Amino acid sequence: MKHKSIATFIAAAAMAVSTFAATTAAKPKITMEQARAIALKKAPGKIKSAELENEHGKLIYSFDIATSPKAITEVNVDALNGKIVAVQKENAAKEAAEKKQEAKEKATKH
Repeated sequence: MKHKSIATFIAAAAMAVSTFAATTAAKPKITMEQARAIALKKAPGKIKSAELENEHGKLIYSFDIATSPKAITEVNVDALNGKIVAVQKENAAKEAAEKKQEAKEKATKH
């Protein structure tokens, strides 16, 4: 019985460690500057915001680029391989709503 308890404890500890490892984000393989250059090739303009984030389990650099006075293009670059994973055209109203939602989500996490 003692061996069974030890085996159960070891199995539980192994699961806890693997779960922790899976939830910690991988380190980016490319720099913010490299990702910025990739994003600007896709959507030339002026970068309004840039951040490294974990989106749907994927580590990405997200850039909001002003491509004209009234248009924002969001470009997401995979932080592990430098590939563009998403491009979205936004307007000022949509961008403001997204920022408000992000602030609300951050507030609930703390």
